[in-house]
Amino acid sequence: MPPTSASQHPGFSPAYRNYVLGLLVVVYVLNFLDRSILTILLEPIKEEFQPSDTQLGFLSGIAFALFYATLGIPIARWADTGTRRSIIALALAVWSTMTALSGVVRTFTQLVLARVGIGIGEAGCTPPAHSLLADYFPPEQRGRAFSIYSLGIPIGAALGFLLGGWINEFFGWRLAFMVVGLPGLAAAVVVRFTLKEPPRGMSEAQGPAPVSDAAPSIKEAFRYLAGLASFRHLALAAALHALVGYGVGNWAAAFLGRSHGLGTGEIGTWLAAIGFFGGGLGTYLGGVLADRRSQSDVRWYLWLPAYSTLLAIPCSFAYYLLPQTYVALAFAFPNAFLGSMWLGPTFAMTQGLAPLRLRALASAFMLFIINLIGLGLGPQLVGFLSDLLAPAFGIQSLRWALAAMVLLYLWSCLHYFLANRTLQQDLARSAGATESS
Repeated sequence: MPPTSASQHPGFSPAYRNYVLGLLVVVYVLNFLDRSILTILLEPIKEEFQPSDTQLGFLSGIAFALFYATLGIPIARWADTGTRRSIIALALAVWSTMTALSGVVRTFTQLVLARVGIGIGEAGCTPPAHSLLADYFPPEQRGRAFSIYSLGIPIGAALGFLLGGWINEFFGWRLAFMVVGLPGLAAAVVVRFTLKEPPRGMSEAQGPAPVSDAAPSIKEAFRYLAGLASFRHLALAAALHALVGYGVGNWAAAFLGRSHGLGTGEIGTWLAAIGFFGGGLGTYLGGVLADRRSQSDVRWYLWLPAYSTLLAIPCSFAYYLLPQTYVALAFAFPNAFLGSMWLGPTFAMTQGLAPLRLRALASAFMLFIINLIGLGLGPQLVGFLSDLLAPAFGIQSLRWALAAMVLLYLWSCLHYFLANRTLQQDLARSAGATESS
């Protein structure tokens, strides 16, 4: 069979590939919109139900991440053998419904259960989406494609901050959940009936994989990927980066309210602008620059996240520790820009290290580690530190908890550098595994 690329495959024009990418971005926007709106609503929820910061950390972290991370693996195994568009559509319908139901709960426990339901639904989004993108876009275009897909994070978070902040100001936090949840049901229908399922391996040089190729078991896939030193270090680097990112991000609105006295509407506007312009630009340029620099050395896919994260550290300290509100907010923009450049290169390299029939599982394994450590423990750790420091620092305890978290960026950078020591050998090994499958 002659080599087939995504651009050459009958029925999949460049315009349609861009449509697929755009549609998956919309899905990811809804994913992060429904996930992150809780951040801006933590303080009004605290006022109504009177939980501690540790309990709020559990609500925004472990309650979501435990099911999101663990169910992502069996769902990814399903995606490596099943119809990925249908999985994404079903997942979108589930998490959108649970988000809307968050607005009608009567107790804190019910809100926790709704949050669990959102995590279960969102577990079916990213692994099959990553697998689809790897089939639609060849390796040399994946950094850009995954960065564009990852724009769903800053855009969704920005919309969550903006809509949640102002809807809460005028109508209360319950309506905010319902307004952002319901549109996902319509989007699920669009995904199911307009997104075409491509042949697996369509964008690879050797052409599509035979339909009869069997996907490895979860145990076999884990053993293979764990045997790649670069994948192990990449997963740890990403998890530690997410530990800081999710930890400080989920408490950003509460920090600006407590330490700077801003209302939820103004907080939402600032965080939306920071996330959209700072985080969005950094997310996009991270993949574009990695694609360009990797033409001379593939290790730039990991060097770029390491160097950008190092540069983000002083900006983070300035943002959290400076007492002047608008000076601190000025540092939030470069902090968001540099702190988001890791996304595209990290997930593009995850797909590069995975043979064809392991791609959704590779993404799920990566997300399992990222979300269990980052999303699960990050907000919880910040809440715990804030309660621990409260006797000494009072209302400013959250400020110092956030500043302490930034130090973990150094640990993340170490693993990015360690991953590069064996990256080229591991890429060659995975390419050989794909050719022999």
